[in-house]
Amino acid sequence: MAPWKLPLIAAAIVVPIVIGFAIAGPGLGVAVASLVAFAIVWIAARQRPLGPIGSAPEADGQRHVLFVITCAVEEPAAVQQLAAAAGLDGGGEGASVLVLSPARIGFLDRWTSDVESARQSAQKNLVATVAALAKADIAAEARVGDEDVVQAVEDQLQSFPASEVVLVGSGEPSDADRAAAAELDSRLQAKFRRVELISTAR
Repeated sequence: MAPWKLPLIAAAIVVPIVIGFAIAGPGLGVAVASLVAFAIVWIAARQRPLGPIGSAPEADGQRHVLFVITCAVEEPAAVQQLAAAAGLDGGGEGASVLVLSPARIGFLDRWTSDVESARQSAQKNLVATVAALAKADIAAEARVGDEDVVQAVEDQLQSFPASEVVLVGSGEPSDADRAAAAELDSRLQAKFRRVELISTAR
């Protein structure tokens, strides 16, 4: 952490509490202090270590390709583009392939703790994608992952020793998608690439 950041953080914690006590006495001061404490705990809980993700690829002579999708990839042109990007356009022989679909939870679903619809949507994407890959002679397993793309990849790499990770996008990426791609690119031990599909079923 840069030296100048620490005084700013201390000021952000202390100043609101002091102002609360000064303006309205102990009642408001204690309330502000509680809010500040809650904010600190919330921010700390959301932080995660930024070390390398995964371990060095296994030297078993087999490629382990992890596709991370957020939509169904089923149109022939999209499947061909995806296979070519991963070097599987001749078929998936000699490669172990896993398709991962993060369960994208909407704002209202998160507040109501309704994660089942997001998981069902991710499973539908997986079924369509794995079936389309099979038609291209690429056998693949499928798993639903955490809604956070980076966390989903990190979780899967604990049991699937990917030598390559391909993040599949369609259309204009959001700021969150760009941030996830940048983080994966900088932290992954495995080879990483992002593929923007020309066309895909929605």
